[in-house]
Amino acid sequence: MFETIKKLVKSFMRKLKSTNGNSLAEFAVTTAMMATLATTAAPKFGAVGAGAKEKKTMANIDKILTVANNFYNQTLSEEGKGRFPGQEKYDVAVGGVDLSEGASTDETLEAYVETILDQKESYTDDLSEFVYVFSPSSDDDDALQNDWMSLETSVGYDGNSEIGALDFKSDFGNNGLTSPFQDGSYAYLIIPGSGSGTSAQAPVLVVIDTENPSKLHKTLVP
Repeated sequence: MFETIKKLVKSFMRKLKSTNGNSLAEFAVTTAMMATLATTAAPKFGAVGAGAKEKKTMANIDKILTVANNFYNQTLSEEGKGRFPGQEKYDVAVGGVDLSEGASTDETLEAYVETILDQKESYTDDLSEFVYVFSPSSDDDDALQNDWMSLETSVGYDGNSEIGALDFKSDFGNNGLTSPFQDGSYAYLIIPGSGSGTSAQAPVLVVIDTENPSKLHKTLVP
């Protein structure tokens, strides 16, 4: 579409240079055609831009999951049971999604994603069950300046003795990741592990971009 517009513009300019007697009516018709083409193309260009941002943010979420998986494997080796950043133990929740009585980790994850997370389509929705990946508190100047968090969302902060945001920042070289979306930032929750012995289930990590949590999220099941 963009190449077509460029060709039409060049053709139009050549006609203006080569023809001295073009009428005002002809000029008006040509201008109207150009405006129509530009208006038609604009939404497509916007869609391309949004698609590129989605790919970028999903790649960033993959990086967060990779760091979390490495953390899990390291604690599995050192402590006998793996846990994620922010967890004191493998069966401790981070954020606001815990196990109901008798429910397994897998069942809780499935119910949460299908009945709750899929309904959250904006940073203005209730995201209070999440905590920020790269910000331990609301007065974190680095996080505010780098858009790692926003005071306009209901996302919380990790209040456990193990502060996950500090672990994540440390593993990213004392840095964070910025969402490509204006209203986006990265947040996570951990559904605790459950069971014991052969029926034991590892904890599950859910990471979102607050721009559109229902669409821009991934889970990590070790």
